[in-house]
Amino acid sequence: MRSSPPPLLPILRSRVQGEILAQTYLHPDDEYSITDLARLVDASTKAVQQEVDRLVRNGYLLDRKLGTLRLVRAAPDTPIVRPLTDLLAVTYGPLPVVTKLLVGVGGIRRAFIYGSWAARYHGEPGPVPVDVDVLVVGEADVDELDHAAAQAERVLRREVNVRRVRPEVWSAGEDPFLRTVRERPLVELTLGDAPAPHPKEST
Repeated sequence: MRSSPPPLLPILRSRVQGEILAQTYLHPDDEYSITDLARLVDASTKAVQQEVDRLVRNGYLLDRKLGTLRLVRAAPDTPIVRPLTDLLAVTYGPLPVVTKLLVGVGGIRRAFIYGSWAARYHGEPGPVPVDVDVLVVGEADVDELDHAAAQAERVLRREVNVRRVRPEVWSAGEDPFLRTVRERPLVELTLGDAPAPHPKEST
């Protein structure tokens, strides 16, 4: 059965396609194996393989062999690059961009995107979110989090709000704001075991 178009960008075939394009186009200097992409977009390797085949065949991605690995990356220097990158930044961009920026920040135990973007990601219909709300659980330095948020804002071209809570407060579940956050859609970021991208081959 064919899945419904994703609310974040209904012109795409699926959420997996949107996330693959966002991961590659918003990190144009990185290459990814099929296995890494599958982990990053939380999909099966078969589903990712099928979408990559389609995107390579139509010129949106480039691929190359490195031993037994098949590495893929965004196709550069095509008329679609800039408009597609802009479109992906405001739709699927928050997950790969915020994840990559928070991977390097120490003291984070868990991190989530919540609010309207998380709701769209989980299929709730509505307009494109005007900001991105991020909840960090841990003892991360607030200045580092603010710096990461500022970097994310430059890429995503909209406000990124990062809120830190202590692990004991998150675990207690008594804070009214956190109770509301928990009751609404959440997208947890994969930080600790995020695969490192492969360096792009020089051209």
